[in-house]
Amino acid sequence: MPLVVLGLNHKTAPVEVRECFSFSEEQIKQGLKHLDEYEGILECVILSTCNRTEMYAAVDDADEALPVLEAFLGRMSARSGIISEYLFYFTEEDCIRHLFRVVSSLDSLIVGEGQILSQVKKAYSLARDTGTTSTVLNTLFNRAIAVGKRVRTKTRIAYNAVSVSYAAVELAKKVFGDLSRSNVLVLGAGEMSELTARHLVDNGVKTVFVSNRNFSRAAELADKFSGVAVPFEDFLKCAVEADIVITSTGAPHYIIRAWDVAHLMPKRQGRPIIFIDIAVPRDVEPEVEAIAGVRLYNIDALEAVVESNMKERAQEAVAAEELIEAGLEEILDRFRYLAFRPTLASLTAKAERIRQREMKRALNKLPDATPEERRVMENMSRMLVRKLLRDPIVNIYESMGTGKENYYLDAVCQLFKLEEIGEVERREQKTCRRYAR
Repeated sequence: MPLVVLGLNHKTAPVEVRECFSFSEEQIKQGLKHLDEYEGILECVILSTCNRTEMYAAVDDADEALPVLEAFLGRMSARSGIISEYLFYFTEEDCIRHLFRVVSSLDSLIVGEGQILSQVKKAYSLARDTGTTSTVLNTLFNRAIAVGKRVRTKTRIAYNAVSVSYAAVELAKKVFGDLSRSNVLVLGAGEMSELTARHLVDNGVKTVFVSNRNFSRAAELADKFSGVAVPFEDFLKCAVEADIVITSTGAPHYIIRAWDVAHLMPKRQGRPIIFIDIAVPRDVEPEVEAIAGVRLYNIDALEAVVESNMKERAQEAVAAEELIEAGLEEILDRFRYLAFRPTLASLTAKAERIRQREMKRALNKLPDATPEERRVMENMSRMLVRKLLRDPIVNIYESMGTGKENYYLDAVCQLFKLEEIGEVERREQKTCRRYAR
């Protein structure tokens, strides 16, 4: 029963393909409820985000499971056929490593992004609540989530801005620190302006003013942030109250000139102001930067910050990969332990049954034995069993990862006639023994 993952993501499929396989929680829940209709798929978790859809499964046979999983995915997407060229399929250790890289955001469109960990948690929780996970996937996903948390706490992969809009916010925070007392004026109502304003609002800015040549568009954007729309001809008056000015108008000429800002600053009574010019062509005249109390950042300055931060994240990704490999070894050790657990549990259970039966026979022959004598006999019999089993158990554990696991497990089962292992235990044992090797 190997582990496998079938899926597509931003690396393998364009957005028009990915959107066909983007599933809601309800779609995933309904799909998982039909899992027992697909032969050979024993456990399953479906992860679906805007950039990836992946099916993690414990199956009977990796080769035979591929067409079955493709059929399952096709049914969920309501498509008549699967475009195989866009799919990837990993098995066993490659599957585990892939999940660890996904949950650590190393496989994300933006390395270090923070949403994927919670998305993996949610996908696992949904599958667990639906009843499509058991020992293998429970072990895998609990360990994957732990690895994802470890990467985020032990490295700086999630630190520093890696988008122009977020870099603008970080620069503003360096000037003002706490943004809760700051007001922001947004000139232009395009996507970049909205993104930057959103990041500022998320960081607690006090008030958002929006000004655009099309006043209704300004009002629409202002409404999204519970802000205030300002007529375009009045934006310089509003700048008296603003601490951060974001400009992205698309105008072919400067709309904020040094002359205007020089007359603006005395009205601000010494309060500094930041101009974040993310327009191309630029909206703010470069000479503005020479005015006392003014900071000006244009698109080149912001992109330089982003490039520097991307390099730092790439360096942190190396450290994250090391944590992932360590996590991989940990889960393989866990699977090795799980491989031995049914056999050792059966062995100790059989020994305990024999001990209790012989103790009962002995005590029946000693009806006058005192409570203290009975306690001594109980302790002695338990110690005998423990010492007799110690060497077989130690040898089994020492065989982990040496290629001799099957030899010792099979030998113990035959020597001690351990036929008591149930069918479910046998199946889980077979699964985990695969990774013990």
